[in-house]
Amino acid sequence: MASTLPRLPIFEAIAKHDPKSLAVVHSVSGRKFTYGELLEYIADAKDRLVEENDGPVEGERIAFLVENCIDYVVTLLSVIGAHSIAIPLSPAFPAHELQYIMDHSQATMLLSSKKFEKKAEDVLSGGLERVPKHVKLEKIMGGGQYGNVVLEDERQEEGGMMLYTSGTTSRPKGVLLPLSVMTAQAKSLQTAWNYSTKDRLLHVLPLHHIHGTINAILTPLISGSTIEFIFPFNAAAVWSRFAAPFLPSPATSAPITFFTVVPTVYNRLICSFPDLSPEEKAAAKTAISPEHLRLNISGSAALPTPTKKKWADLSNGNVLLERYGMTEVGMALSCGLNNADRVDASVGWPLPSVEVRLVDTDTHEIIVPGEEFCANGKERHGEIQLRGPTIFKEYWRNPEATAKEHVEGEDGKGRWFKTGDVAVFRDVPTAGHSDQPWAKGPMYFILGRLSADIIKSGGEKISALEVERELLSLPQVAECAVVAVPSGKWGHKVGAVVMLTAMGKTAGRNGGRWSPLDMRKAMKEKLAGYKVPQIMKVVDDIPRNAMGKINKKVLVQACFAAEHSGDEL
Repeated sequence: MASTLPRLPIFEAIAKHDPKSLAVVHSVSGRKFTYGELLEYIADAKDRLVEENDGPVEGERIAFLVENCIDYVVTLLSVIGAHSIAIPLSPAFPAHELQYIMDHSQATMLLSSKKFEKKAEDVLSGGLERVPKHVKLEKIMGGGQYGNVVLEDERQEEGGMMLYTSGTTSRPKGVLLPLSVMTAQAKSLQTAWNYSTKDRLLHVLPLHHIHGTINAILTPLISGSTIEFIFPFNAAAVWSRFAAPFLPSPATSAPITFFTVVPTVYNRLICSFPDLSPEEKAAAKTAISPEHLRLNISGSAALPTPTKKKWADLSNGNVLLERYGMTEVGMALSCGLNNADRVDASVGWPLPSVEVRLVDTDTHEIIVPGEEFCANGKERHGEIQLRGPTIFKEYWRNPEATAKEHVEGEDGKGRWFKTGDVAVFRDVPTAGHSDQPWAKGPMYFILGRLSADIIKSGGEKISALEVERELLSLPQVAECAVVAVPSGKWGHKVGAVVMLTAMGKTAGRNGGRWSPLDMRKAMKEKLAGYKVPQIMKVVDDIPRNAMGKINKKVLVQACFAAEHSGDEL
């Protein structure tokens, strides 16, 4: 008897691809799984969920702890296929944070692979409000059949995915993304970035956030691309995989064509490149050149200009593409595929199907092209607001937060989501001339979070992200965070928390450690005087939460407690 799956866009796409073409590859082990096998595995896993629940699981929240491999892909899609809400959990999170997610989501099941059974047991033994059923998954080893899955027309509750915010300003919120929203996000990226059956994406990202799931799993699967997993990220392993098809004795004939990661990954690859052998260096440079790596994307954090330049030099001119997105909206803005459309510090234009507007942070008026400047000639800063089919449905069990972060449109065409991010748009004469119809008009430049990255000092507005970008361009700075330090005289002072490079530890006056005075001297050559940090603290580590985010309010308290009162009164 044939297995069944609902006739949903993701399954229709998978069913239309050549069943013998590769869907998922495990880079280290070499195990390969075709699109035909994938559909069978999803259908079987969906049936098991119904069995374990002794009946339908429509609308239920089902959490899972599974490593980055075919098992993760199958688990995610089987939950969606059962019309349930998939909740990917990060194995890197401590048990108490996962317990909060389990309680808040009211999950009825926790699925775990063999690798994370103990982690799942730790989560379930922690006094949960309601203990979900623990389902232990068997490892998918390959060798499956295909051709036995039937897509049925079913009208049942829509499944989807729920991801949790980073929680830097409040407790993490559950962001509900129905399958219709996930599909709209994926199709927008498919159009903008030209995903195709010829693409092979190297996946090194964690899978509990939007970047790793929508950009690097759902979109390539809808497009018929191949996803190759290497996780956790290891610079030597990634260089080895890039180089493999171009060595004198090739280990594989399949070059990587698509790579999307965060800026720190590019930094680590650049720093580790000198450690490669001469043969590997030559092969790796060929592999990441535009002729083979057709698209390299940087996101989830601001890209330092020196990193962008070093990567372009290393790759024979492959320019990193920047984009802007967040958990609630997927990807909203992106630079274009043409190199001229990848402008430093810009995140480009609204992606297909995404509506964007800027609302002045002072006057609350909508900023329209032609009115980007105040009467005094200064740029108007606006909060990014978004709407369209790619925007999330709601914050789970939090109607107050959902209402607070939305505003009804004056045109009657639906509500706008208030991102809390501030930007400006600027005309860039050299950009916007490609044949991509959405990549036209003024380009957007992100200034930072309204709550943490827009510093008001002495009547001036300063973008912490702009200052961070310039600090990171200095060879003395390894990592940094620019923060607003309360000041009696100025309202706030610009503060910088800095981790130094080896050069920074010896590059100060008289061969000592680089100092605040050295920093101010270097930054005055790059920024207007009022933007230069007034105080700097050198640290050995900048704390981040489990999502890799910095809580700047906590950082200010920890590093600048003595500087915070009316010190200049």
